[in-house]
Amino acid sequence: MKFAESPFCFEGKLKTCIVDGRIEDELEKSLLDRDIRVIKTPKCKDIYDAISYHPDIQFFNCGKGKIIVAPNLYEEYIELLDGLGIEVIKGGKCLKRKYPEDIAYNVCVVGKYALHNFEYTDKEVLKYLDENGFERISIKQGYSKCSICVVDDKSIITVDKGIVDSIEKSGADIDYLLIEQGNIDLFDMNFGFIGGCTGILSDSEVGFLGNVENHPDFEKIKEFLNKYGKRYVSLSKEKLIDLGSIIPIVIE
Repeated sequence: MKFAESPFCFEGKLKTCIVDGRIEDELEKSLLDRDIRVIKTPKCKDIYDAISYHPDIQFFNCGKGKIIVAPNLYEEYIELLDGLGIEVIKGGKCLKRKYPEDIAYNVCVVGKYALHNFEYTDKEVLKYLDENGFERISIKQGYSKCSICVVDDKSIITVDKGIVDSIEKSGADIDYLLIEQGNIDLFDMNFGFIGGCTGILSDSEVGFLGNVENHPDFEKIKEFLNKYGKRYVSLSKEKLIDLGSIIPIVIE
């Protein structure tokens, strides 16, 4: 079994991913039709409902077959991932209902950089980042992965101007596309985020949970993806929905 080398990027084709347990049938079928195994998250009862199943909230994907999971869900993930050869590490911070007690694992990694509000990052995640030589870019946005669509190890799409400003201030080698806020569903919330409705499907494809062609900035998104040798894949005909990212686990 071959694991994705990094948390959100990889070379090859996605074979197994972790997604929100409430994923709609059409979206799940689109992934299954691409020969991608879908592992559905359990509900975290300790946080508010809209994000209670979001994988990028519940755990941090280290890549290389390791994840760091909130203690609230540790036993459930041990059972959920049994037989896959994934090392499940118990995090130090339990998820709680009120922000920022729900963001400890929502770190975004882009190449050699890690982006988060590090005042609230779980200690086990920080340890992993430091031991593996990631350069930290501190941002105010605690929902970091939710807010960032990782295109490859040097490029992202986001709606958050603060994230862009922090990247520029840091001097990091990360290109970005800043798009319009909104136009993405998130259950009972006003809107969702671009990172939460996307995930890499192969080294030439970025998947969208819904129809990205209906987004007002679709042409900009398409052009930006083309710039980096990627094409978009709309996984349903419906409006884009934030399901906490498509988290890559096993690849080929």
